[in-house]
Amino acid sequence: MNIIGIIPARYASTRFPGKPLIDINGKSMIRRVYEQALKASSLKRVVVATDDERIAHHVQNFGGNVILTASSHQSGTDRCAEVIAKENSFDIAINIQGDEPYIDPAQIDLLASCFEDKETQIATLVKEIRDHEELFNNNSPKVLLNMDREAIYFSRATLPFLRGVPTEKWLDHHKFYKHIGIYGYRCEILKLLTALPISSLEKAESLEQLRWIENGYRIKTAETLVETVAIDEPKDLHKVKQLK
Repeated sequence: MNIIGIIPARYASTRFPGKPLIDINGKSMIRRVYEQALKASSLKRVVVATDDERIAHHVQNFGGNVILTASSHQSGTDRCAEVIAKENSFDIAINIQGDEPYIDPAQIDLLASCFEDKETQIATLVKEIRDHEELFNNNSPKVLLNMDREAIYFSRATLPFLRGVPTEKWLDHHKFYKHIGIYGYRCEILKLLTALPISSLEKAESLEQLRWIENGYRIKTAETLVETVAIDEPKDLHKVKQLK
């Protein structure tokens, strides 16, 4: 398989403007993500996809690959699709979150392994929820899986609802999964996804992957045991100060 890793990076984040360029233990956020991605043995190429000249120049200065993309993209998926249109020699694209400075390269390789099955269209990672607070955290999307370990629904609500079981006992009676936001796509599928109109479930939950499910696309999952650390806003920086 010929796989490209793409790191979408925006400067104009609502909650944390300039986030890709902030210092994380002596290196910028985007550089740390890029260098972690380079360690993934499954990737033939790694690129940063951005619409911002400041980010582009920074990536070039540390010797990274960067592609300037349109500023009109609504999601990282759309930005990845533009990269694939320009870098058309790849079979699989991995969309790597640009706000996880210490992403484990093994997670990238795990996701890539999903495409050893030629039927896989889209893939993502899930992790078992073991903490009661996280189970009911609406900022942490949950995933429902079918018998083939394909995602059949994503929700900010806690699903499934366990009828007749007190909420404090839910983790004792059912295995719940949260979504880890890294995606892989077959390149021909990625091109089709970006042509889809926004769907009703996507609007309701503000989760773009629901658009794909509503339109009949299948999302294969792989289970990771690794906890990701994302920087969504300035107060999250304390999470990575002890990580090297």
